[in-house]
Amino acid sequence: MDFDVSTVTAPAFADPVWEDTHTDYSPGHRPRPVPRGLAADDTEWRTYLQHTPNGWLLRAGSLLETLASGRPIYLMHTTANLAAIRASGQLYQAPGCMVGALYCVLLTPRPAGLRPHNLGAWLLANKAHRDILIFEVTPGGPVPAKGIDYLRLGTVHLASYLDNRAFLTPTEDNQLRAAAVQRIRQAADVLDMLLAVACGTATPADRFLDQLAAAVPLVPFLGYLYFEATSEYLMLHSTGPQTRACAEAGEMNTLLSKDLAFAAVDTMGELFDLALFRPDHARLRELIRQVEPGLVDGVAEYVRHRLAHLFACVALDPSQDASAVTFAQATFDSLIRTAPGLLGQMLFRMVRTSPRYPQLYPAFEQPKASRASAFWNAQGIPAPFNGVIPKGEIGLNMAWPAGARVWTSEVGQGLLHPVEELALTLVPRLSDLRDTALGRARFTLPDGDQRRKH
Repeated sequence: MDFDVSTVTAPAFADPVWEDTHTDYSPGHRPRPVPRGLAADDTEWRTYLQHTPNGWLLRAGSLLETLASGRPIYLMHTTANLAAIRASGQLYQAPGCMVGALYCVLLTPRPAGLRPHNLGAWLLANKAHRDILIFEVTPGGPVPAKGIDYLRLGTVHLASYLDNRAFLTPTEDNQLRAAAVQRIRQAADVLDMLLAVACGTATPADRFLDQLAAAVPLVPFLGYLYFEATSEYLMLHSTGPQTRACAEAGEMNTLLSKDLAFAAVDTMGELFDLALFRPDHARLRELIRQVEPGLVDGVAEYVRHRLAHLFACVALDPSQDASAVTFAQATFDSLIRTAPGLLGQMLFRMVRTSPRYPQLYPAFEQPKASRASAFWNAQGIPAPFNGVIPKGEIGLNMAWPAGARVWTSEVGQGLLHPVEELALTLVPRLSDLRDTALGRARFTLPDGDQRRKH
């Protein structure tokens, strides 16, 4: 399976902030500006990744082929709320890594039915208690090969905080700022090490990973970077039978990342929280041995190089010289100038774990979802995909002007079949926090608790 997306032309209008949060997988993409002093730039890394065993899927594959075709896009969504959806006749945006898009998985039309991506097959096997909806969305033309990268949302989170800090009490605001800076200072040795490695310093991989793992509780965003770099290594380098079968279908083997996450964190099935992903060097080798033994020897060096580079690019302002930045004496104002991405990610996760987050949630999160939807509409993107790597995670843009057709479904021999078409309105407004995995896990109170009413 192969195709050429060089003919896909993005609209001229673009919001530069949201443009920067998307990774362009088209062959003629314009390299992003990166901080000075790095050992490699965006183009060099892209070239390297594309020459890994499965790197061809970064420029070709079922997901990108579907977008480039301009034909209707079919998506699968699992839900535990079908009765409520039927009763209201409405579907709402969902918070998370897709920034308001409804989390879905790609479906590929086949003569006998709709074939789910391997991630969808995993959901069918592990979410059997949930109902499955099928969406058909019509793009009206080729869709740009731009995927949203939640690792690059730090500047968006920072802007959201600066715009909405009046929703915090002065005491809360002061405590939030002080705590964010304090944590970054406490982790300064590790953060400085990441920048040094990104600039070419040779640090032993075992020490690098041990220190990284120890710093994740202070800077939870590092857990997300750690997981994504390790998952990327697995998906790009795997040569096992399962991966070969996925590649023949034009798909990254997303099951590798699922196996990794659930083996690393016992509670991942309750809430997929990558802030808990922090294996040290020995534990990482053990995890990779469980997933694909042949990849054990290369993982530490790959993660060391890749994670350090990603950190420098998403944490620092591109105007900075990475070799000259240090976090030991950081202040809030200096971080805004030098490392707005890191500061934004830190503030975002601290606000999200605040006891008052249920009240702050609409004020802080809705503007992001609305801006993202506006960007997608301007770019002609009805179904934004997870652009950290195109691994099958794709969302439904709930503000897409043409809407989408929706069906309930049944499953037979691994294929989905539409059953009943539902007359639903897609509403570009975030769902109630209590209807999200985060809300249910951390903030929803037991039934009958009267505090819920206030």
